Amino acid sequence: MAEFKLKSLQFRREREKGWRDFEKLVEAAERGGLGALTPHELARLPTLYRASLSALSVARSISLDRDLESYLEALCGRAYLIMYRPRRNFLQAARHFLLAGFPRALREIWRALLVSTLIFALGVGVGYLETRRDPERYFDFMDRGLAQGRGPESTREELRKVLYNEKEDGEGAEDDDSGLLLFAAYLFRHNASIGLAAFALGGLAGLPVFFLIFNNGSTLGAFVALHQEKDLLFELMGWLLPHGVTEIFAILLCGAAGLHMAHAILFPGRRRRSDALREAGRRGGALAMGSVLLFVIAGLIEGIFRQRVQSDLVRYLVAGTSALFWLGYFLLAGRSER
Repeated sequence: MAEFKLKSLQFRREREKGWRDFEKLVEAAERGGLGALTPHELARLPTLYRASLSALSVARSISLDRDLESYLEALCGRAYLIMYRPRRNFLQAARHFLLAGFPRALREIWRALLVSTLIFALGVGVGYLETRRDPERYFDFMDRGLAQGRGPESTREELRKVLYNEKEDGEGAEDDDSGLLLFAAYLFRHNASIGLAAFALGGLAGLPVFFLIFNNGSTLGAFVALHQEKDLLFELMGWLLPHGVTEIFAILLCGAAGLHMAHAILFPGRRRRSDALREAGRRGGALAMGSVLLFVIAGLIEGIFRQRVQSDLVRYLVAGTSALFWLGYFLLAGRSER
């Protein structure tokens, strides 16, 4: 009997420090969640958990001190609830994505976003310069369906009426909520399809992404050139920027996601290509999902707000506020979360 007690005491003495350390980590996680633990503590947690489970198994097999066995059972049970508790529900996951996951994914691929922005800017420059050089080239860049009758032959007054949603008699257009909502839905579908196509085509070595982003930029450049030719640049920017800040940024994000995917395929580094693509897909998918939300916001602004507000001052204030908000959101959101 004395020999059994001696073995039990020795067994406990050799392992008790690890159990106490494990208990402290469990208590800290119970109070503040796993986020309350440092990276070093998180790395130790599964190791100490497995060691405690092993000790419990030994204690049961050789019938050691019953109090010790109960202590280990309770400790391992508490740890199990912490390590394998249910994941976030939908609302928690959505909140985490919006406040941390989405902006963090953007910051991780800022180089791809820079390349996407440069391609878009190049397209704007080409479309603008070629249309100013030869106005008849306008429809080389602009789809006639999207132009909605606006072209080089349009007069300044005709273009201005569209910018301020005026009827033929010069008065503001009548309210039509259902029409505006349908227009917003159309714009969302059109713009989102272009952006998401840029993301999806990243798997084809990135070349289609270059074309889509460049094409969007050249369309915008031609549109700007058309209105500048009629001395309507200030009015156009007020009409364009309230929704354009959000919409263009969403397109650039999708382009960046596609380029990031293409980079993982072409230059996987020391990783296997499948592993590199999987990691890139995780980031790119987060950006694509977030971009859909931006397209929704831009579509609502374009289809409703812009059609109802004709004040240049209000339009520019909304555009500036949008730009500052998105800049602060993507630069700062999620930085404080471990």
